[in-house]
Amino acid sequence: MATGDILLKYAASSAQTVTNLHSLASSATWVAGWESGAIDNTTNGYDDYRIALHLVTHASNRQAGTIKVYLIGPINDTTWPDVFDGTESAETPTDTEEFVACAKIARVLDVDDTASAVYDIDIPSAKAVFGGNLPKKFVIYVTGNCTTTTTAQFAAAGSTVDVTGSYYNIAA
Repeated sequence: MATGDILLKYAASSAQTVTNLHSLASSATWVAGWESGAIDNTTNGYDDYRIALHLVTHASNRQAGTIKVYLIGPINDTTWPDVFDGTESAETPTDTEEFVACAKIARVLDVDDTASAVYDIDIPSAKAVFGGNLPKKFVIYVTGNCTTTTTAQFAAAGSTVDVTGSYYNIAA
């Protein structure tokens, strides 16, 4: 049996595809938004994930509002809830009740009406968002209402989402 110190280690950050996050339309009810591709932990077996979002708001039609970030796990090994499927895309859940039933709130950020504002959002523990039990897979979901009507709330380029896994290693 190995003996030694138990050390927390970090994997290399993984940049998520954000094609559909750029120019994402505002959602007055905070339901319509962006779904990331699935963060799949079945092979890596990480203890936790840190999620860092760098969001650049649109230059026009800005209004004070709120950006919300959720994490959503599958119902079982192959079935995702409602419209979610683990594929990077713009999504509009069937209705607010179904969305709230499956989504775990990770961060709520009130924003002002500054054009092209940059918001760096840190979610230090996906595991904590899921109540201490990290699912095998999950997606990040971003929604907000920081532009008027349904115009683009995020700029056409510049936003990023990075995920970093962490794990424990026994030093010999």
